Amino acid sequence: MVTVFNYNESFTLESGVTLPGYHLAYTTHGKLNAAKDNVVWIFHALTANSNPLEWWPGLAGEGKVIDPAKYFIICVNKPGSPYGSISPLSNNPQTHQPYYHDFPVFTVRDMIKTYQKLKDSLGISRIFMALGGSTGGMQLLEWAIEEPELFEHIVPIATNAVLSPWGIAFNASQRLAIEADTTWLERKQDAGQKGMAAARSIALLSYRSYYGYDITQPRNKAFVGLNRNVEYASDNYQRYQGLKLVNRFNAICYYRLTQSMDSHDVGRSRGGVENALKRITARTLVIGISSDVLYPITEQEYLREKINGAQLLTIASDYGHDGFLLEYEKIESAIEKFINEKSSHRLKIVNG
Repeated sequence: MVTVFNYNESFTLESGVTLPGYHLAYTTHGKLNAAKDNVVWIFHALTANSNPLEWWPGLAGEGKVIDPAKYFIICVNKPGSPYGSISPLSNNPQTHQPYYHDFPVFTVRDMIKTYQKLKDSLGISRIFMALGGSTGGMQLLEWAIEEPELFEHIVPIATNAVLSPWGIAFNASQRLAIEADTTWLERKQDAGQKGMAAARSIALLSYRSYYGYDITQPRNKAFVGLNRNVEYASDNYQRYQGLKLVNRFNAICYYRLTQSMDSHDVGRSRGGVENALKRITARTLVIGISSDVLYPITEQEYLREKINGAQLLTIASDYGHDGFLLEYEKIESAIEKFINEKSSHRLKIVNG
């Protein structure tokens, strides 16, 4: 069920911009039990929506490790995304017109501040488990540091404590592609769409791997191309994925969300990253993908080292960063074992 939470008091972002309020679209599955101790909070990645049963069916759903028959599952559409929460497509109360390019950047920490208000309104004081991959993992780590006592278990997947210069460079390259679109600065909903298609193609190169393309888009693969000038499967695939995103997303939202990612640094104003990670008290299972070039496994190893008692699962996969969505059987098995463990000793799990 999708619900909209409205916060009607002023809200000041890290940038100093004050909004008169905001709204969040969120999806829930299952029921909150009487003890209110069965909450599972899922954080979505860059372009997903608030319904994890749609985009993470290998983990969440009937008979899965995150089963709505057992847990109260909640996922919020993060601010800046076009799927129902406050975003560039929302009306600016001052102008009564869509914000479009005037929409301010929500840092990852700003996002968490909005979720805290929603959590309080739902009467949630304890979260049994929270998990998220990629930018979802960023939000999870930020919140687990901000409110350590809130979480019993956390599972950050294919993510990091601070976005690297490498990650920022990928985001900058995507924004350059959007800016090169001659429609980009037009104040309309479809501004910058061709640029976003090119940005998506750039992003895919960071989400996948050399060997993954060999497997899924080999040179000799037969296909029906988007146009007759496209000869190779991987060329067709890049174009298809760009068009697919254009048909379901918004370029201004995409642009702002990449800036939100750039803001990610759990150590900001907390005495550094290491000090910040020490604040986490939840039992922690860190999961990384060995072929991930966007968030290399060294970044998850760092989380394991700096979060007290953290465990690490390293998944060998040919699918790069997107392995966190595709290698769900390994992830599901590890999560089930993790939440059923009674001991809290540190354990490194390597799954090849």
